[in-house]
Amino acid sequence: MLSAEVLRKLDAIEARFEELTHQLSDPAVVSSGDRTKKIGKERAGIEPTVAALHAYRKLVAHVAEAEALLAENDPGIREMAKEELAQLRLQLPPAEEQLKLFLVPRDPNDEKDVILEIRAGAGGDEAGLFASELLRMYLRYAERHGWKYELADLSPGNMGGLKEATVTISGDAVYSSLKYESGVHRVQRVPATEAQGRIHTSTVTVAVMPEAEDIDIQISPADLETDVFRSTGSGGQSVNTTDSAVRITHKPTGVIVKCQQEKSQLKNRSMAMKMLRAKLYEMETEKQRSARDATRKSQVGSGDRSEKIRTYNFPQDRLTDHRVNYTRHNLPAVMDGDVQDVIAACRTFFAAEALREASKEQAPGPVEKRA
Repeated sequence: MLSAEVLRKLDAIEARFEELTHQLSDPAVVSSGDRTKKIGKERAGIEPTVAALHAYRKLVAHVAEAEALLAENDPGIREMAKEELAQLRLQLPPAEEQLKLFLVPRDPNDEKDVILEIRAGAGGDEAGLFASELLRMYLRYAERHGWKYELADLSPGNMGGLKEATVTISGDAVYSSLKYESGVHRVQRVPATEAQGRIHTSTVTVAVMPEAEDIDIQISPADLETDVFRSTGSGGQSVNTTDSAVRITHKPTGVIVKCQQEKSQLKNRSMAMKMLRAKLYEMETEKQRSARDATRKSQVGSGDRSEKIRTYNFPQDRLTDHRVNYTRHNLPAVMDGDVQDVIAACRTFFAAEALREASKEQAPGPVEKRA
């Protein structure tokens, strides 16, 4: 059963939901578009929790009713109640776990747009080809969700592959969906250039960073070194014949970003600054995370990009996420952006991990014995 503390928190969320619902019917609130939008967004954010709480209460009530029927004189009614009670009690633990997950503090970056970086790793041309396929997979996933994306930088490789690519993706809670995609993605398959049919293993690195606003990270102009150069790769005449590409170096950290996709140098500089803010914000977040996790033995769920997080095994038509021990088949659908089940499995697993960590932090320490 849920503890009194958990129920108290859930009751507070329900009360807030009712308060927000009441505010949305207030003419003074309705007359202010910005205020209505803000209240509506907060209400929508906690509505799933309230719905789950109502469903849980109904389930508990049905359990109580079935338990009461066990005292009936009619043996048939008692038998039916016993069977129903067994089914209802099986539904209680997952319903309680779901409610506990709703109480895990939200990541403040969850609602942000992201900058997605994909780089070919070990494996030569085959790694470049798979990097190109992963980029398409994420863009197809974005299209399925109605998100917008914009290619900021792309360095082509051989045979239609790519060395690296950077793309911005914007929409509803993009970071909350993609944040667990950071890491090393491994592919096992027979390359098109392999004459003897041997399976090769290649890797691609994916990095997902929340877009950082000016208020998130402050950058001094004195710390920047900006270079302009002629764009390379595919593009129109003005892209390849003018110094429109921009490279910015952040001198204190040595971070370098570049953007060459636009014809306008101004637009490329704006995009490069967006990429730089995201990288510096990610570095600061990682520094804080590392300090917080320094005393923990396990780094499960840290999102460390050095981890091998997932394997795409084409001969076996199998995808395996090693962090959450999740496996599925039908790789053609996966590479076409059908990865919602994988992403959902990761989100559920890491939410449960966060809940366990929160429970450890809230648990009282051992009571010292007095001499």
